[in-house]
Amino acid sequence: MGRRRRFSITILAGVLLGGGLSPVAQASAEGTGFSVPGLRQPVQLIVDTWGVPHIYAANTDDLFLAQGFNAARDRLFQIDLWRRRGLGELSAVLGPSYVDQDRATRLFLYRGNMRREWESYGPEARQAATRFTEGVNSYVDWLAKNPAAMPEEFRKLGYLPAKWSPEDVVRIRTHGLSKNLTSEVQRAKVACAGDVRLDKIRVKLEPDVDPAVPAGLDPCTVTDDVLNTFKLATQDVVFANGAVRAAAAEDDAPAEGSNNWAVSPTRTTTGRPILANDPHRALKAPSLRYLAQLSAPGIDVVGAGEPFQPGISIGHNGTVAFGLTVFGLDQEDLYVYQLDPNDPSRYRYGDGWESFRTVTEQIPVAGQASRPAELRFTRHGPVLKVDEQRHLAFALRTGWSEPGMSPYFGNLKLMRARNLDDFTRAMRNWGAPAENQAYADTSGTIAWIPGGLAPKRSGYDGLLPVPGDGRYEWTGFYSGDELPRSVNPPEGFVASANQYNLPPDYPARERKLGFEWANPSRYQRITDVLSATPRSSVESSIALQNDQLDLPATRLRAVAAHLASADPDTRAALDLLRGWDGVDRADSAAAALYQVWFSRQLLPGFSRAVVPPAVQPLIPVPDAAVAVEALEHPEPWFGPDAAAKRDALLLSTLAAGYADTKRLLGPDPAAWRWGNLHQTTFGHPLGANVGPLPRGGSAYTVDASTYPANGAFGQTNGASFRMVLDVGGWDNSRAVNAPGQSGDPASPHYRDLAERWHAGGVFPLLYTRAAVERNAEHRYLLRPW
Repeated sequence: MGRRRRFSITILAGVLLGGGLSPVAQASAEGTGFSVPGLRQPVQLIVDTWGVPHIYAANTDDLFLAQGFNAARDRLFQIDLWRRRGLGELSAVLGPSYVDQDRATRLFLYRGNMRREWESYGPEARQAATRFTEGVNSYVDWLAKNPAAMPEEFRKLGYLPAKWSPEDVVRIRTHGLSKNLTSEVQRAKVACAGDVRLDKIRVKLEPDVDPAVPAGLDPCTVTDDVLNTFKLATQDVVFANGAVRAAAAEDDAPAEGSNNWAVSPTRTTTGRPILANDPHRALKAPSLRYLAQLSAPGIDVVGAGEPFQPGISIGHNGTVAFGLTVFGLDQEDLYVYQLDPNDPSRYRYGDGWESFRTVTEQIPVAGQASRPAELRFTRHGPVLKVDEQRHLAFALRTGWSEPGMSPYFGNLKLMRARNLDDFTRAMRNWGAPAENQAYADTSGTIAWIPGGLAPKRSGYDGLLPVPGDGRYEWTGFYSGDELPRSVNPPEGFVASANQYNLPPDYPARERKLGFEWANPSRYQRITDVLSATPRSSVESSIALQNDQLDLPATRLRAVAAHLASADPDTRAALDLLRGWDGVDRADSAAAALYQVWFSRQLLPGFSRAVVPPAVQPLIPVPDAAVAVEALEHPEPWFGPDAAAKRDALLLSTLAAGYADTKRLLGPDPAAWRWGNLHQTTFGHPLGANVGPLPRGGSAYTVDASTYPANGAFGQTNGASFRMVLDVGGWDNSRAVNAPGQSGDPASPHYRDLAERWHAGGVFPLLYTRAAVERNAEHRYLLRPW
């Protein structure tokens, strides 16, 4: 580690690692590969036609070093920005406007015992992270000697990529998906304004429970600014017009989810299992995921991983296939503390007072002196806010502070599983994010295996903030063996789409794992199609991933089937919806009308109709599942003459939706297109965007295409990565990663997959060496130095 790093670079195949050949590289191109310090034996790197690297090493140490080197050559700006944001080191290169974000992020770094942390991920975790970061650093060293090859983003912003340490990979936690802090705050605000049970209109609770204000909590003390620090800590780095700016604390991240399924060999055309997965994340350039193959003695795995860490988190290893969705565990609790009025550095706990644990760190600032940052912690977690007037403090207990909670890093154990027992053992202590794993193997076994850090709560359910005085505690964690699972079910398939999926006989209320889950429409459509397909194929699963049937739309069309109106526009709107099949195609006029009506008129109109005026501003848009069910069964919601009131609401909002659509798309309905409103742009931090592309789908279609609730229609998140695996016939598997594999805007692989993705297309996810060789675009040799 201490020796000086040196590089000589030689090129095979006319380009520098798949991008354009830099002047420096041209001048030194003399041989057939890279000389890389730290390698023990040569490593072969083959980049296929679609930009997927296939890395072949003689040992795992060299494999992970080469993975880090390759990640840096293709995604350096992305992973450098991820590291700086996660460690709270933005101000050091971007200036003082990022000091607050740096301080916030540092509150959520893992600060526990590092031995326990490394052990949580298995015996090779520390060495894998060490070698991976050595590979990243090797590429950074080469760039220092060859500045003409520096990625354009660093030149624009005027700073250099940083060196990594192995601990950087696991200490950063704020990129993980966790819940439910923001909902606790919102629910407390509803409780302050009225009956807390009204919050069940904002978000449906499953299993159904009535939230109650915990003893000792004044919900009116919980205000929006409690979330400011948390939002700063978890938001992306935001730039504007090539200059840096900090995002407003109220900027909200889009909801994120996924689909997966595994089909038994008895229900496929090949007699082999099929496994499909399409994680839904924010759509960005480059993609949040990166496809690669890692091959060395004892391991040969291919699929998608996080570009900033070793391993593969979604894919297969030649025997076992796996793909994830988010499982709705509640891993966050907000605590409210009474401060000692005579000493505000202490908070009430039990019968006495405890002092905050305080850490002071220096935040480097570009061009200025470092700024001291005081970080305060209670026994439960980082302090988010201090209300000096009310003598209160607010802190967050989150699973992030526990060992083994680095998001996705547990993949190192999963990707080595050789059978179901290995896999369930690896999932037993899975940390973050909480996942539904779809599993399939070459023996024909399929399974659903959830996992995640599941707190045991004593005396409360986690739905609202609680006093931090010791009455409301986590008393341990449930093992993965205490979570439900399904192996080779009689239906012949397993599936999940973030929906409530705890079985009826599971003690869900007693264990309080979580009560907030995604709308069930995607899951229902998946199971409808799989049940109706006697023999699934790779092609039929690809088609299902691109399915745009909107089940809430079909249900609302049925509710409105009997309606009539003398108003010409309302009648035209009814006719347009009645002639529609409920598919949110990009070229559909009816889909455009429906989405405008549903999101901008019907849902807000329903909230105004059923939520008391004092609470209505806190629930401007209801949970879509609650609203659709209520419109189908209006009696409990609308009082006397419920059906007539429901019908009046449908007609009035439909008239407004028709007028709204005319304002947006013009007076001629024949020219309306949903894709003219709903478009996808893969946004790059400095403006190297890909798109916009007209899109179909919605948040409730299997082809998930979410847009914000603020009245805009641009897609915020969806499945930039899709994968369908032919389990055992591996080279028949298919995938896509949009807008492309590379993070270099100058590379042909930066945007080459966007149109394919947009059309619902895929490419072969190759596995055997022979297939890779036949489709090789570039070949490189990494040699020991």
